[in-house]
Amino acid sequence: MRFDPPLQQGRLLRRYKRFLADIETSAGELLTIHCPNTGSMLNCMSEGARVWFSRSNDPKRKLPGTWELGETPQGRLAVINTGRANGLVEEALRAGVITELSGFTHLKREVPYGQERSRIDFRLDYPGGAAFVEVKSVTLGFADSRVAAFPDARTERGAKHLRELASLARAGVRAVQLYCVNLSEVDAVRPAEEIDPLYAAALREAVGAGVEVLAYGAQISAEEVRLVRRLEVQL
Repeated sequence: MRFDPPLQQGRLLRRYKRFLADIETSAGELLTIHCPNTGSMLNCMSEGARVWFSRSNDPKRKLPGTWELGETPQGRLAVINTGRANGLVEEALRAGVITELSGFTHLKREVPYGQERSRIDFRLDYPGGAAFVEVKSVTLGFADSRVAAFPDARTERGAKHLRELASLARAGVRAVQLYCVNLSEVDAVRPAEEIDPLYAAALREAVGAGVEVLAYGAQISAEEVRLVRRLEVQL
């Protein structure tokens, strides 16, 4: 996924009200831009750190840009815009990067399913049946560790998705939880039990029911982001 037009660089002044960030561009311009991340962004940002943003020329937009990438306190790069995750996964699926899910004949996004009125991120159709794939963007990293974690805040919605996947698996339908690790210099991902023990328990229960858990790591630069390799999942 290449950024077109190219991203612009600045530094973070503060993030506030969840969806707002004040930055200073490399040219000295002070801007308030959109922060498209509903999580806590724990260990993912620090005042004065470098940021990269896409600028909009749409006169109807209230904010002039969107925060796309950020430099973490550990010196890593993180994809701040969680809306990019599904696009990265679709690109990787179609390119055959995610080998465990290759060979599908049809791909459909945002398909309604489940007893709790959910929407699956991807339904992949194969000659022998369908696979339902739920995607989560991972950006929580830690100093002196190459293991990332999910979630960075409590997520009832995430636990609900795992319950839905577990129900599918028990019914004999292929169900997959895919972690899109949008953080550089990471080799593995684990549930953040210290933040959300209920999510961690739901993940282990889903695995016990037959849900597959995959993690793929991103190669991140100011020019492009791509999923490039499978990572270890530590349950």
